[in-house]
Amino acid sequence: MKKFLPMLIPVVALAGGVAAGDMLRPAPQAADHAAQSPVDDGHGAAKAEDHGAEGSSDHAAPAAAEGHAAAGDHGGGDGHGDAPVSAEGWFTFPTQFFVPLMRNGDMGAVMILTLTIETGGAELAAMKQQEHRLRDALLRELLIHANTGGFDGNFTAEARLAPLRERLQKAAQAATSLPVKAILIEDIARQAG
Repeated sequence: MKKFLPMLIPVVALAGGVAAGDMLRPAPQAADHAAQSPVDDGHGAAKAEDHGAEGSSDHAAPAAAEGHAAAGDHGGGDGHGDAPVSAEGWFTFPTQFFVPLMRNGDMGAVMILTLTIETGGAELAAMKQQEHRLRDALLRELLIHANTGGFDGNFTAEARLAPLRERLQKAAQAATSLPVKAILIEDIARQAG
């Protein structure tokens, strides 16, 4: 029990920090609706899309995921929503992935990653329904990568990240029948345990 407690404290503290960060983050739907409110013609849609692209990636991804940016891309000036759904879509997991780096039974550090799945725009709602299955498959692959030394040394080198992206893509494709075009690693960091 004495060996388990020091490993548990950093994980609980990390989870508490993430929960607090999520509670303090502004609601992305409110930001999307505020950006969309002046949109009545094709020109306003382009301005709302530009605003979303210049903002943080957290707010730009949900706008693209809900297809708001797709309407501005096609300039459907009549405002009736006749624009086709974007051929591409991105599903960003709402919470980060935490991967403990264990060595000789001790947690030396934690890898923190933000992952996004590139898919078809029409499949975004179905992708959200399968979030838990996809998260499990990706976390399983990240743990294998960590336990085989994949995050040791210079883990940000492209020669190390390219095989990881490929393995994550195969894991996601095996977990769902939806199209998974790529896995994007948006953020990656190592935090000392």
